[in-house]
Amino acid sequence: QVQLVESGGGLVQPGGSLRLSCAASVINFSTYNLNWYRQAPGKERELVATITRTSDSTNYADSVKGRFTISRDNAKNTVSLQMNSLKPEDTAVYYCNAERRPFRDGSDFYTEAIYWGQGTQVTVSS
Repeated sequence: QVQLVESGGGLVQPGGSLRLSCAASVINFSTYNLNWYRQAPGKERELVATITRTSDSTNYADSVKGRFTISRDNAKNTVSLQMNSLKPEDTAVYYCNAERRPFRDGSDFYTEAIYWGQGTQVTVSS
């Protein structure tokens, strides 16, 4: 059974930092693009950061550019989100997501798949 387990959330003062981690028990972890989403109370879930399966590209929501950094370690099946200069508006539940679109790599064919973690709460408040 595939699991994504987030950790590292908590309460932090404005201007502080947190590092979220997500450990994945998924076969062929390196074939997935990895994302962090967040959902604040009363708001829709939004995409915060993305890293491609080959780590050759990252993308960020405008609201977090220059403050958040996504990274992955394919050897450890983990993805992290370093969050600096946190603001009260960053308060949300943060979700780890692994998604794969179908592709062929030589003689191997990988099917579409998507998995979510259970979320971790981040609260930025003085």
